[in-house]
Amino acid sequence: MTPIDRAGSPSAKPLVDALRAALDRGTFVMLVLAAPDDPEIRTVRARRVTLARGAMLQLVFRHADRDRTRNVPLADGVAAVEELLPGFGSAHLYTTDEVMHAERKADGNVRVRRGPPEHAAAPPDSHDRAKRRPLDLDPRWLAALGVTRADGRPVKGMEAKLRQVARFTEILVPWLPRPETSGEVFRAVDVGSGRGWLTFATWQTLATLGWRPDVTGVELRPALAAKTERIARELGCEGLSFRPGEVELADLQGADLVIALHACDTATDDALALGVEAGAGWILVAPCCHREVRPQMKPPEVLHGVLRHGILRTREAEIATDALRASLLEVAGYEARVFEFVSTEHTDKNLVIAARRHATADPAAADRARSLAAFYGITSQRLADRLGVSLSPNRAEHG
Repeated sequence: MTPIDRAGSPSAKPLVDALRAALDRGTFVMLVLAAPDDPEIRTVRARRVTLARGAMLQLVFRHADRDRTRNVPLADGVAAVEELLPGFGSAHLYTTDEVMHAERKADGNVRVRRGPPEHAAAPPDSHDRAKRRPLDLDPRWLAALGVTRADGRPVKGMEAKLRQVARFTEILVPWLPRPETSGEVFRAVDVGSGRGWLTFATWQTLATLGWRPDVTGVELRPALAAKTERIARELGCEGLSFRPGEVELADLQGADLVIALHACDTATDDALALGVEAGAGWILVAPCCHREVRPQMKPPEVLHGVLRHGILRTREAEIATDALRASLLEVAGYEARVFEFVSTEHTDKNLVIAARRHATADPAAADRARSLAAFYGITSQRLADRLGVSLSPNRAEHG
């Protein structure tokens, strides 16, 4: 994201103007105000709704123990947001054209940044609406895998899992390409497929997009791989298979998409490296159990007061690891993004690294990776080793 405004006065005018334009053009998706000055409020979320009395900007004030809703006539919506802004440290505007972040700095000035859009279309503005999904998950495999009952209702305790699977398809549908001609094969490998929920979802997504899917789930536990393979055969899922195997030994030759969800510690790095080595066009991982970097960290003195706390050191190690992974993917010629997969109320392992291959590598990415490693005192990292990228300052890659 590129900074576009460093106003001399504490103003978020670019964000206010963008909000007004998005509401006028119908491209507005959502606005989130965060880091409030008032400790009683957590966030304020705004969306457009249509009520009996007309179009409204609905403001939901989220408190620790309740939500409070305020509906403002759309004509007054921008003024209402502008009135609220000074009481919040950051604002995040989502439209179908871009994502805009406004952050109030310590000196009172407001820094505004823009990024690429995360939503292809504005949501419907009916007040009580069902969640729209990019595709309807097939109830046959959901039931066979124990996520739902035969009537489509989630099994008790599986509600969060069903939301995760649906969210996964929401990521894949706008991100993956469409075939140029009918019957084109798209090969995907799910490394560490587990119970197969996301493997089946990948297979269905590719078929829905018009591809002839060739999807393989690789699972370390032979009994689990055999079970999901049997279900795929019983349901007649052509182009979907499961087999036992270890992450680091998986054969990804010819894979277009590599997936590794919650592969533990350096197994995520192995999956990323295998995807790069196979020349996969798309790689999607959800990291888990970041253990490698934490004991190496020797941060600057200014951070010692923060990282002396075990939980904060753990979280900082997770952030540093995933940021380093993203930079290393950019070294290998990928565009990499790190974003939230599902809400932290479902799992704290909720980040995703999504990488799409470019024609050329970013020449500055290796320097960014080395600078980041040097800042934290990191001397070794599995993905860097596998890609042949030295993390030592003033050293070139040896791969």
